[in-house]
Amino acid sequence: MDVLSSDDDSIIEVVENKIQVKKLYSKIDNCLAQREKTVIEMRYGLLDGKPKTQREIAKLLNISRSYVSRIEKRALKKLYKELNNPSK
Repeated sequence: MDVLSSDDDSIIEVVENKIQVKKLYSKIDNCLAQREKTVIEMRYGLLDGKPKTQREIAKLLNISRSYVSRIEKRALKKLYKELNNPSK
């Protein structure tokens, strides 16, 4: 009996996780500027599954590592605000 309950809980968690991931991707597309989106996608490997360091991103975008850090921080703040806004 416990096994069935555990399986049900696991399925619910998987579904809830997928819903949250879709919500996150939607927020990334809708609330971030293009450069912020690019940095977040590269930093966390959202497109290819291979996260990059700030230094690698800086080299690819021809900007400083500290600027990548600022862009990332700003983007994460925006996402946090959007994801925790109960009216949306």
